[in-house]
Amino acid sequence: MATTPIPPMKSSLELSPELDIEHMPVDDDPRAWSPFRKNVVLCLVASASMIAGLASNIQNPAIAEMEADLPATPSQISLSISLFIAIQGCMPLLWTAISEIKGRKIVYVASLAVFTAGSIVVSVSKTIQLVIGFRCVQAAGSSAVMAIGAATLADIFEPHERGTKVGIYYMAPLLGPSLAPIMGGVLTTGFNWRAPFWFLTIVSGSSCLAILLLFKDTFRKERSLTYQSVVKRRLRVAAESSATSTLVAEKDSDLEKGQTAVLPVVKLSLRDVNPFPPIWIVLRRMNNLVILFASGLMYAFNFVVVYTASRTLASAYGYDPLKVGLVLLSFGLGNLAGSIFGGRWSDMKLASLKAANGGVSQPEMRLRSTTLGLIMLPPCVLAFGWVSAKHVHISAMCVFLFFCGFFAIWAYTSTLAYIVDANTGRSSTVVACNSAFRGVAAFVMTEIAVPLQDAVGDGWSYTLWTGILIIDGLLVWIVVRKGAEWRAAAEARESADVD
Repeated sequence: MATTPIPPMKSSLELSPELDIEHMPVDDDPRAWSPFRKNVVLCLVASASMIAGLASNIQNPAIAEMEADLPATPSQISLSISLFIAIQGCMPLLWTAISEIKGRKIVYVASLAVFTAGSIVVSVSKTIQLVIGFRCVQAAGSSAVMAIGAATLADIFEPHERGTKVGIYYMAPLLGPSLAPIMGGVLTTGFNWRAPFWFLTIVSGSSCLAILLLFKDTFRKERSLTYQSVVKRRLRVAAESSATSTLVAEKDSDLEKGQTAVLPVVKLSLRDVNPFPPIWIVLRRMNNLVILFASGLMYAFNFVVVYTASRTLASAYGYDPLKVGLVLLSFGLGNLAGSIFGGRWSDMKLASLKAANGGVSQPEMRLRSTTLGLIMLPPCVLAFGWVSAKHVHISAMCVFLFFCGFFAIWAYTSTLAYIVDANTGRSSTVVACNSAFRGVAAFVMTEIAVPLQDAVGDGWSYTLWTGILIIDGLLVWIVVRKGAEWRAAAEARESADVD
């Protein structure tokens, strides 16, 4: 069996401050790359992640034409949208398991190729059943970059600069849902309902080719706890079944002690990409569970506000798809500004608290930067709801849409950065868990949004959202106060399990 030396593998508790899992010695360390090279990676991943936001909303202006041409019922069109959201949220659990064994690049290329193929089939479909099926294929393909992109940023950037970079990264996928109605409206008006999907085919194919040619993998197995768990399991299986069990057991012992060992090459298998063990480790930590729930609700709000506002603009204001898209752009611009300034503020706050703490930082310090967003978001949502309900001048809607987008993402970017910082060595797994939480939350809230809006109107439905977001802010603050304690207890438990 081929062998290759790998550096010592320890849990985050076992590692000394001088040699933690994030800073294990590796060849061609991505953290040591030039700023230009890192920013090229950031641009490639961010542009690819925008596809997910575009794909989820670009068909909305074409719904009427799709219903007439295929033909399709409103419930079938709704099913295609809801299934897209759910699958896009849950598929990263599989993609991320693969990325922690075989690296990021292969997942990016494969997932974008899947999305491109799905887009082609949707573009030429003659029945709604085929559209629904291959919209699901699109969802599976579009989901990987959104989930693993943040893990790639964790591969190349140090914790103190991640807030800013995550903020920049999230500009693209957050702007996508706001730009999609405009693009969908223009393409559908100029051509037909198939044009938006041909557009997605061209964009995703180009992104796939760019990553294939220009992206160098940032994954390093020495810094992945998931990869290391696979190696340990392989060693123990070999120890039980081979004549050289004593030698293999000694190597496994060296591994536990943090000594360099020569280990079998790990080849990908279905067993190795089982996502559930690392997911269970993530969800067993109370700080993760609470912040994932809070993050999921914030993401669901971002999705629901665009969906319900578009219905109000079409019905109460009589706007066509292009005008609806232009109004919703104000929410996207708010996302854009909140992502940039919120990410930058997050890094500044972390640096300030770290300096005040004698140069020692904790992941929970970053969450303190969410205070402004969490306080200001509920009143802005309440005001937007009643402005919509009273059908006041469109400029008021644009103003409050902007501030809703601004403060929602101001808080959201810090929660995502916290999730990565608090789970060293498992960045892609925890980001995939975040994707699943937000996908399920968006699916459920989207299904509830229309009946609720029809039953009580915009004013009371957004009043309910105001209460939900107040609770959401309290959950984040609980993690600020209790997160370090929960995290230490979880790490001690995990260390005892290993021993």
